[in-house]
Amino acid sequence: MRRAVDVVVAAVALAALWPLFALLALLVFLDSGRPIFYRGVRVGRNAQEFRMWKFRSMIVGADRFGSVSGPNDSRTTRIGALMRATKLDELPQFVNLLRGHLTLVGPRPEVPSMVARYDARQKSILQYTPGITSPGEIYFTEVQEPTIPGDADPEQYFYDCLLDQKLDIDFAYFSTRTMLTDIGVVGATVKLILSALLRHLRLSF
Repeated sequence: MRRAVDVVVAAVALAALWPLFALLALLVFLDSGRPIFYRGVRVGRNAQEFRMWKFRSMIVGADRFGSVSGPNDSRTTRIGALMRATKLDELPQFVNLLRGHLTLVGPRPEVPSMVARYDARQKSILQYTPGITSPGEIYFTEVQEPTIPGDADPEQYFYDCLLDQKLDIDFAYFSTRTMLTDIGVVGATVKLILSALLRHLRLSF
């Protein structure tokens, strides 16, 4: 059932949002050139790696300097800062949803270098298909940049201080999830994105 919902949602989203995709692609190109998309390696269910699609929001080669961004990260481009704040950079992940790499609601996938540091308990999150959103991701979105000190290594701080909090939320949720609770998580994610968009529009004017 979830897979059928994923396919329908992905197909509808890709068909309906293509004008926004085109606009964002143009803005990325005008702001920092090519490539338009970033296809970073992520670890999915049962430790299977895949490439996750995003609009490129950082300078080319930024991932060589760490996979976690902190406040005022100098690697972020101008349009990238807006896309990251509003999650618009993640819209191409509907391609991953259509292909089955992701599901709508599941733990967010991490880069291989981060997963390599997981202990046995943390690795058990890999039993779930990763998702476009999750309760842990909502929490992390709300606290990440305000929490990471400006003088800290973002990746090390995330692993030491934030990862277990995020995973605890996801473990608790996925042990009792239902289709109705998944709908609630999707709704909360949409609300978060719309609030961020409205906030940035107000700041712009």
